[in-house]
Amino acid sequence: MSAITPLIPRQPVPALDVATVGGGRWSLGAQNPENFTMVVVYRGLHCPICANYLRDLNRKLGDFNDKGVEVIVLSSDTEDRATTAKADWGLDSLTIGYGLGLDTARRWGLYISTSNGVTSAGVEEPALFVEPGLFLVRPDGTLYFGTVQTMPFARPAFGDILGAVGFVVEKGYPARGEVVDYEAAAE
Repeated sequence: MSAITPLIPRQPVPALDVATVGGGRWSLGAQNPENFTMVVVYRGLHCPICANYLRDLNRKLGDFNDKGVEVIVLSSDTEDRATTAKADWGLDSLTIGYGLGLDTARRWGLYISTSNGVTSAGVEEPALFVEPGLFLVRPDGTLYFGTVQTMPFARPAFGDILGAVGFVVEKGYPARGEVVDYEAAAE
C-alpha cells in the first residue's frame, strides 16, 4: 500500500503517460502549452456526475485553448469504458486518457475507492478506481494549482477555473501553498 502524498506547488509533478481513446499516447512531458496543461481526473464511466462535469468542460474547451491551456481528461477505466464514456457523454472535443495506474494516481495524491456495485447510472463500478482531481501544470512541469477529492460532487467549476487562469496570467500571480517547512519559513 502506498500512502497519499500531496503535490507541492512550484515543485515538479510526477510523470504522466496514458493511452488515449482513438489510439496513441499522451505524455505530460511532451506538452508545450502557452500557460498551463490542465489534467482532469474523473472517476470513470460509472459516474453520472462525471458525465455532466465533463460535458461542461467539452463545451468550454475552446475557451481554455484561447487562454493557452491544453487539456487532458483521464481515468483508471479500461479502453472500452473510456471509449463508451467519450461517445455516450458527447465528449467529442476532449482528449480522453485511460488506464491511469493506481500507483501513478497515488503519486499524484489521488484517492482510490472500492466498488459499491451498480451506480444510479446503471453501470458497475470497477473493483478499484480513482476519485476526482484537477491540476494546472506550468510548461516547466511544476504544479501551479491542484485539488483532489474523496467524493464525486462539489468539484471546481470550469467557469471559475477559466476566470482564475485569466487573472493569474494577466497579473503574473504566483502559485500558492508552496511552503513545506513552515517553521523555517516563519523565522
